[in-house]
Amino acid sequence: MTTRLRTWLLISGLSALLVGFGALVGGTAGLLLFAGIAAVFNLVMYWFSDRLALRSSKAQPFPEDQAPELHAMVRDLAQRASIPVPRLFLIPSEQPNAFATGRNPEHAAVAVTAGLLQHLPPEQVKGVLAHEFAHIKNRDVLVQTIAAMIGAAIAAIANILQFSFLFGGGGDDDDSPLGIVGVIAAMIIAPIAATLLQLAVSRQREYLADATAAEFLGEGRPLAQALGTLERGVQAIPMAVNPATEALYIANPLHKGGVSALFSTHPPIADRIEKLRQRDLRAGLVW
Repeated sequence: MTTRLRTWLLISGLSALLVGFGALVGGTAGLLLFAGIAAVFNLVMYWFSDRLALRSSKAQPFPEDQAPELHAMVRDLAQRASIPVPRLFLIPSEQPNAFATGRNPEHAAVAVTAGLLQHLPPEQVKGVLAHEFAHIKNRDVLVQTIAAMIGAAIAAIANILQFSFLFGGGGDDDDSPLGIVGVIAAMIIAPIAATLLQLAVSRQREYLADATAAEFLGEGRPLAQALGTLERGVQAIPMAVNPATEALYIANPLHKGGVSALFSTHPPIADRIEKLRQRDLRAGLVW
């Protein structure tokens, strides 16, 4: 519940940023115009993002006769999560990883890499699948679409302001150095703040999916162990991934370290494992 609250507080923060920044362009009319453009773009992505994500990862349908045990695992988790059985896809990559996509539980798909099935024991694979089922159950695609829509509107407004200054359309603030400085500062700071808020939304989604997966499994240990294996696999085995889809994966396939980790769409694996361990300890389960 706390993680859900944090997620929607972040969404509210993004919305407030959009309202304030949009007023710099054209008041309510300007705000509604660019928010509308962003909404149309992201609604299109909402409806077709699953196809684009599966195609960009080169995922192929994974028939049951090729992996009967995996399909049985998927059906069991779907029953535990009380959602329809999602479509299953295989990604031809040696890096252990997985992602879920789809605009709602009725149109969901789960894609796993060949490396996931090769390098992880069945219990850990089930932990990874439970995490992806949690994303489907929590309708995370909808949450991410809302965040992306607001972020895109802020970026559009910033671009319009830049063109306005380039072509001398500074408006009434031209005679006020303080006003001009304020608008320029907002032009720079607002998109950065929007990006950081979007990253925070993405990280909260991962924490929530971990917690929900532990509920499906009755414990967090299998997922925690899987996360440790995934972290080592991501570091050791590179994977060609479109940066636009990296947030979908359970572990960031584009391994980031140092300062760049601050701008990762995923929280640190160590933090996720510790939260799962604390969750099990509260339930009287000791690893």
